[in-house]
Amino acid sequence: MTEAGYALESPRAPSVARPRARRRLATSVAVWAFVAGNAAVMVWLWVHGGNLSDDLSTGELLTSLARITGLLGAYSALLQVLLLARLPPVERLFGFDRLTVWHRWNGHACLDLVLAHVVLSVWGYALLDKISVPKEVSTMLGGGIYPGMITATVGTALLIAVVVTSVVIVRRRLRYESWYAVHLLAYAGIALAWFHQIPTGNELVLDRVAADYWRALYLGTLGLLLAFRIVGPTLSALRYRLRVAEVVAEGPGIISLRITGRGLHRLDARPGQFFLWRFLDRKRWWAAHPFSLSEAPDGRSLRITVKALGDFSSRLAEVAPGTRVAAEGPFGVFTEESRRRNKIVLVAGGIGITPIRALMEDMSGDVVVIYRVVRDEDVIFRNELEQLACERGITLHFVVGDHAGENGARLLSPAHLQELVPDIAERQVYVCGPPAMTELLGQNVRRANVHPRFIHTEKFAL
Repeated sequence: MTEAGYALESPRAPSVARPRARRRLATSVAVWAFVAGNAAVMVWLWVHGGNLSDDLSTGELLTSLARITGLLGAYSALLQVLLLARLPPVERLFGFDRLTVWHRWNGHACLDLVLAHVVLSVWGYALLDKISVPKEVSTMLGGGIYPGMITATVGTALLIAVVVTSVVIVRRRLRYESWYAVHLLAYAGIALAWFHQIPTGNELVLDRVAADYWRALYLGTLGLLLAFRIVGPTLSALRYRLRVAEVVAEGPGIISLRITGRGLHRLDARPGQFFLWRFLDRKRWWAAHPFSLSEAPDGRSLRITVKALGDFSSRLAEVAPGTRVAAEGPFGVFTEESRRRNKIVLVAGGIGITPIRALMEDMSGDVVVIYRVVRDEDVIFRNELEQLACERGITLHFVVGDHAGENGARLLSPAHLQELVPDIAERQVYVCGPPAMTELLGQNVRRANVHPRFIHTEKFAL
């Protein structure tokens, strides 16, 4: 383990604007009211449709349960789209990391509800029609009695494919491009389900107002998706005219790209944030990848630093200067604005140093930076980090060593964190690195007596 220390300058209390806090509270209330309110409408539609009668037969009870799981499953699918639709107020409020977690859990809930709807529908109608389950399936798919069943079945299969490819053990074995392509099928799955919902949904067939409400939900979701995922990025590309200015090797398998454009100060990007970058050459134009800014934006250029972790990132060194770039963002709340304490610890692992290095330019007061790497040659930006620490009075620690080694097991353990930063319990802690490391470090920081409220994590992963 090697360490380097620099004296602290006098602390400066961070300012927290009350109007900003009120806006965040108002946005939060509006978002949760929208989510809960529409869920309540779904339940009301189901109750209003006579699904709570006391004299339901077993078949009627099963089909009744199928209707509510179908309504809630379709609604959760729309929420799934909105969670990652890049809605600026929502993203600024909750942060991309938290939205991603919600997206994952909501995706599992969506699939569970859809599958429950399928099973309960087939089972219930088989009892009502007094035929076998296989015969009922055949009737539904080929009899023409239930409109849109073929498209709904295909849509369900697509949603299953999306969820299966999101399981960690599968996700790690897929190329990012393959995973990304499969996830685009979720939109097709939701669209195909539409052709089944209006014609056969009991609550929607019998009530024109309910059907119009359902159409409004779909059209509203589609409008937001088009506005923030297609129209917004297209206008941004035309407005800022981003291009790769230079590609610089920072170390083995690590490069920095400097991107220039016009009027970049209008992006209002902050240190610690990231963009979704799309490099518009023949090999990369179709896929967008998230990379954090690795230095504070100056209004003239943006710098990102990338480690070769997959097929896409390993080929970024091939990007030629002059290549046009489309960028969505900025995103993320891993910023000075999330600061709630004067004393700060910034912990980075591996390539997770990129947003931390940018934050070092922005944060004043009592700041400690801990940079964890396996080998000394893995340190990125050593000269820049040491210069920033010296100029800004930041305490900087390089923690080097392999956890598998004899002396590596205790590195950044709770006890070691308390040795490096004796007053860590009084500080707010920002952690950024690979997902597994970030998860472990979050636990160790809590065990070092830092309240969870003051632990801010960002998983650096593609």
